[in-house]
Amino acid sequence: MGFLSDTLARVKPSPTIAMTGRVAELRAEGKDIIGLSAGEPDFDTPSHIRDAAKAAIDAGHTRYTPVDGIAPLKQAICQKFARDNDLDYTPQQVSVGTGGKQILYNALMATLNPGDEVIIPAPYWVSYPDMVLLAGGKPVPVPCGADQDFRLTPEALAAAITPRTKWLMLNSPSNPSGTAYDRAAMQALTDVLLDHPHVRVMADDMYEHLVFGDFEFVTPAQVEPRLKDRTLTVNGVSKAYAMTGWRIGYGAGPQQLIRAMAMVQSQSTSNPSSISQHAALAALNGPQDYIAESRAAFQRRRDLVVAGLNDCPGIDCPTPQGAFYVYPSIRGLIGLTSAGGTVIADDEAFANALLEETGVAVVFGAAFGLSPHFRISYATSDEELTDAIARIKRFCEGCS
Repeated sequence: MGFLSDTLARVKPSPTIAMTGRVAELRAEGKDIIGLSAGEPDFDTPSHIRDAAKAAIDAGHTRYTPVDGIAPLKQAICQKFARDNDLDYTPQQVSVGTGGKQILYNALMATLNPGDEVIIPAPYWVSYPDMVLLAGGKPVPVPCGADQDFRLTPEALAAAITPRTKWLMLNSPSNPSGTAYDRAAMQALTDVLLDHPHVRVMADDMYEHLVFGDFEFVTPAQVEPRLKDRTLTVNGVSKAYAMTGWRIGYGAGPQQLIRAMAMVQSQSTSNPSSISQHAALAALNGPQDYIAESRAAFQRRRDLVVAGLNDCPGIDCPTPQGAFYVYPSIRGLIGLTSAGGTVIADDEAFANALLEETGVAVVFGAAFGLSPHFRISYATSDEELTDAIARIKRFCEGCS
């Protein structure tokens, strides 16, 4: 009898976290590394949010809270959904967890039985398939290539649905591609879902506020109210308010699901940090100026990175609608050999050679379920991005 659970054999560590760890190791060795693998804003948490956390400590809000969130925060989340998404929820339909990842995981643990299928458009956030596997389900990746702007089409969705399908996981704007679904594209998907009443929707809206130009963000239950009772709408404060380390995510959905998720959470982590909850309350109820300021910075960086990468031989970089990632193709480099002697057989070989030969850390596309691509997070300074793009260009020019 083995010591470790057989479940662990079905999953793998997060490649993005692994690359971030590798960057830290190389920097500790004194190497000149530009890390473009971590998906977190480089800005400080706004001061009024930090002040609220300090005030919460001084006020003695340092004890256990209700397992899935304090009442004022749940009320603020309901107000946020009404204000931003035209969605009407009660506090009993809201769950607060230790980051958006826990909300997603709790929902999967609360609903999946062995053999239940979860449709996941690819490229996808690296954790989706493994969370499904940990919960006993079967991930069903659906490739969504650059020729369809990395979007799931209604035809592909309809073809992927079976009698065992329980969830569709939909991330817009997307990590890793930055692709977002406008109202027409979202309506096309919700029309398909109306024909399949056994399929629920897990809408991961974590990058909601990071959309560029005149793009209008929408979420499935907003576009099609008839799906509201079959939808878990997930969001958080990590990306919108530069609060990744505070670990607060939330979701809203049917009360039966929210109660089941609370039971899972009660037997795993219990409540999220009390101090972080009060900070999140200040984020949602306080001034929202920071969002527009950070969005403008990210749009400027997006344009810098897209233009720079498209000037690199062998790379084709689409312009994303949101988030702070690009997902360029390296199809033009496959089969070439780098100046350091590495054959670029696939996107993992490309990412490894790029790190070893130039000190630029990116994440290879196979980790996100679609090759030959790589992901860059442009949530870092303009100066570092300019330097990184110059190094990537030299690397590409050296391939033959």
